[in-house]
Amino acid sequence: MAGGGAMVLVLVLVLVTAGGAWAAPEKQAKKKGGKGALDPASTHYVVLDPNEKTGQERFFCLARGKCRWDIIECPPECPQRKPKKARLNKGCFADCSSRCETTCKYRKPNCNGYGSVCYDPRFVGGDGVMFYFHGVKGADFALVSDERLQINAHLIGTRPEGRARDFTWVQALAIMFESHTLVIAAKRVAVWDDHVDALALRWDGREVLVPTDGDAEWRSVDEATAEDIISSNKEREVVVERTDDANAVRIMVSGLVEMDVKVTPIGDEENRSHGYRLPAGDAFAHLETQFRFTKLTEEVEGILGQTYRPDYVSPVKKGVAMPMMGGEDRFRLPSLLSTRCPACCFRYVGHRILDESATVDVAQY
Repeated sequence: MAGGGAMVLVLVLVLVTAGGAWAAPEKQAKKKGGKGALDPASTHYVVLDPNEKTGQERFFCLARGKCRWDIIECPPECPQRKPKKARLNKGCFADCSSRCETTCKYRKPNCNGYGSVCYDPRFVGGDGVMFYFHGVKGADFALVSDERLQINAHLIGTRPEGRARDFTWVQALAIMFESHTLVIAAKRVAVWDDHVDALALRWDGREVLVPTDGDAEWRSVDEATAEDIISSNKEREVVVERTDDANAVRIMVSGLVEMDVKVTPIGDEENRSHGYRLPAGDAFAHLETQFRFTKLTEEVEGILGQTYRPDYVSPVKKGVAMPMMGGEDRFRLPSLLSTRCPACCFRYVGHRILDESATVDVAQY
């Protein structure tokens, strides 16, 4: 048997005998000299059954390079990808790229990492370039608009007397694909408490409650009706998993995007140091998010999405403290659940569950 055929046979045997499950590779548009670009090889692996003696999870690497066909194992310090007590215990991250290693990390947004949207609001694009986006309080903008995926953001903000522009933060996100909509929002709270959950989720217009016990996760397939299953040969799964006791989740839309989301307030020191002069009775709870995309097209648009295009050259001024990204008019939307902006390219497939004129009353949060 030729060498390539033998390798395929080995892979099939591993999948059948070890009960492996595919971990979809993350696709990053190729950049010329893309510094720090996400490596799709890092997540190109098969999850095997854990080590029988230690319980440490194992991975069979598929990516080309020195790690190909190797089996790597989680460290004893973090034996699982999804630890039960995520706030106290780090999760295992497998990297099948040239690093060929497993490491322990807390599963929270990295506001300095690629695909992050944090603060007021500050982005790190798919090209690794950091930039700020002004926006307007109460307005909605397209973060990502692609053939199969749309992600919108609703901004809250304030404008102290004498300031020409609003200070803004991302208060809610709407993820739209096929005929579905998932909304993630930070509830409005007067006084912040780390132990009180200020995270709100809605799936196709219905409230989602993520359990705090057991696997501490919610799955869309559990919500699917018989009609949904009959009408769709392959339902795309959405998983929302708690990564802390409150105010932090990881969201996965299979084959499209994975994101870490955390709800956080504006603290007193941050308020003073930045001169926000926030009104009393509002902690300005907002979202910190980091996205990891799969299979974006070369025509992807949006404030963040455009930075993943292979031909993209950032227009922001480098070497300044706050490099600004324009495009407010190109990416502004009439509502959080709209897909109509001058640059938007997403189109719903089949019957849309939520009417396009519908909007989320963010005040309810």
